[in-house]
Amino acid sequence: MSRRCELTGKGVLTGHLVSHSNRKTKRRFLPNLCNVTLLSDTLGRSIRFRVSANALRTVEHRGGLDAFLAKASEETLSQSARLIKREIEKKIAEAA
Repeated sequence: MSRRCELTGKGVLTGHLVSHSNRKTKRRFLPNLCNVTLLSDTLGRSIRFRVSANALRTVEHRGGLDAFLAKASEETLSQSARLIKREIEKKIAEAA
């Protein structure tokens, strides 16, 4: 399983661990990924995602999964998140 957030696309970064003697050795900065279940109001069901803690805060700030996916660009989303976004758009279009 890749270490990438399914909603924001945030992934692993690389850099240096710098010692007291100023020696630099390579290290990896891993994203803070959490397995969460988010509820979609439009679809009326829950969906499991592996998202970063930062993305989870953003979802709550924007008012839920549906509002987050409405504003999110397709490039940053994972394949499963894109499918959910299209389902939500389709359901909203049918209701209108």
